[in-house]
Amino acid sequence: MLQAGRLGHEALLLAASLRATNPGFAGRLCLMEPQPGPNWTSDPRLADPALRDRLQELGAEILPFESRVFGSHYPHGNKIEGLAALPDGPFLFLDTDTLITGDLATLDIDFSRPSASMSREGTWPVIELYGPGYATTWKSLYDRFGLDFDTSLDPGQPEEYWQRYLYFNAGWFFHDSPQRFGSRLLSYAREIRDNRPAELVCQEIYPWLDQIALPLAVHSFGGGRPGPGLAGLDGDVTCHYHTLPLLYARESDQAVAVLEEVAAVKENRRLLRDWPQARQMIYQNKGRKARALFDRAALPHRSQVIRNTLKREGLWLR
Repeated sequence: MLQAGRLGHEALLLAASLRATNPGFAGRLCLMEPQPGPNWTSDPRLADPALRDRLQELGAEILPFESRVFGSHYPHGNKIEGLAALPDGPFLFLDTDTLITGDLATLDIDFSRPSASMSREGTWPVIELYGPGYATTWKSLYDRFGLDFDTSLDPGQPEEYWQRYLYFNAGWFFHDSPQRFGSRLLSYAREIRDNRPAELVCQEIYPWLDQIALPLAVHSFGGGRPGPGLAGLDGDVTCHYHTLPLLYARESDQAVAVLEEVAAVKENRRLLRDWPQARQMIYQNKGRKARALFDRAALPHRSQVIRNTLKREGLWLR
């Protein structure tokens, strides 16, 4: 995605890291950009012409789209509506806050069987005392869309444990058609927003709406959990870092090396210095201070613990 604010600088890191690690990449790098309209309270487009020019120098294609369902009230919806702007054919969607750290050609992707990122925590649903459990909550959604609930389960996980139920991070996903996948994902997300099952009445759906609808769409096209051929995603090939403080705190030496390599390029450095997160973390070496606080071999299981430590040390930037 491409948008005003930090996403433009994150897109620069994504594009630059792709060119640095995959110099022979023959695919298309498409950045979807929302356009002004009634669902936006301000112009969501990237405003910096120099940053736009640099992205295009790196081979990025900037594709406009209209926000007809979401917008300012739910910017996460961009990744759903923006799929309509892509040329139809096999695609791999990556969140903008992603670095390419290895060879994309090593991935074994079956685009006819969609999948998505398993780098997630049990953020949804939140089970209330005396309320519906995981199985009842998720089954209500599968029933709403006429999907087979039982075949979505991981039988190796115990009942009423969140990992038994299909749940993804929306940081990456793929399919053989952005038009068909995006249309269905949008239909599911809008239905959940506007006409949720009774079992979801006590559930907060924001900001999780994209991640609630995503497993349903993946399952509807015959997909599921990623196999070993996709281990490079959220592994040696891509790094979904979320924020630069978190990247320095918990990601691999290779991810840090790629980040600092592309940030040192003169044409990138002069633009990234305008972004406070990059200026402080990369160029003022606060990232190295953040990295020294953690043992990557024994990280806390929940990211909130890492965030709290960074905040306490004055090293958290968003």
